[in-house]
Amino acid sequence: MGRTYVLLFAALPAGLWAAETEDIAQLEALARSAAASQLAPLTERQRLVVGPIQPTLRLEPCDKGVVPMIAAAQHMKDRVLIELRCQGSVAWHLYVPVRIVGTSSVAVAAHAIVAGSVLTAKDLRAEQHDISELPLGFLEDPAIAVGLTASRPIPGGAFLTNQQVVAAKAVQRGQSVTLLADVGGMSVRMAGKALSDGMINQRVRVQNLSSGRIVEGIARSEQVVEIIFQ
Repeated sequence: MGRTYVLLFAALPAGLWAAETEDIAQLEALARSAAASQLAPLTERQRLVVGPIQPTLRLEPCDKGVVPMIAAAQHMKDRVLIELRCQGSVAWHLYVPVRIVGTSSVAVAAHAIVAGSVLTAKDLRAEQHDISELPLGFLEDPAIAVGLTASRPIPGGAFLTNQQVVAAKAVQRGQSVTLLADVGGMSVRMAGKALSDGMINQRVRVQNLSSGRIVEGIARSEQVVEIIFQ
């Protein structure tokens, strides 16, 4: 059974393609226009990806105009196969896939970042990229990473992910802290010393400097540890 083609556009004037039929950019533009008429309108975070058409492809000039058609029945909402057909004195045809891809803002390292560095706005920038290119756990907004600590070296230009950053430490081992305890409905504050590192809402070991007792608490903010009574 022969293939059925659906004509999308009338043939272009012969002179338009006679000189530069081999121009890949023009072929891509023709395929993109044909696909756009068949696919749903794009949102602000979508774009059409054409091809790729091999840059080394050389086609004879088409003296009758290149005609774009749907090359196969369309079953998917995000892609279509376009056939570019020349029916001139030297006939040829070319199949060009066109698909919709989503884009997203992503936080990118503005320069190489050393492990253990606390990130600032100057360390990051926002770029738009195809979602298909982005790793799992990517951070959309650079502001999310500001104040976090690089858990590993991050090369300049790399996409930031939630695996590359951790919350900054609220308390560090050996530092003086304020111990906060609820005693009989009253809030009591005592001087203490952190015996382990801890991020916000993490458990840490601390020493009560008044009694010398070692207890466990939760880092609630910088230098403040809430004592946990068992």
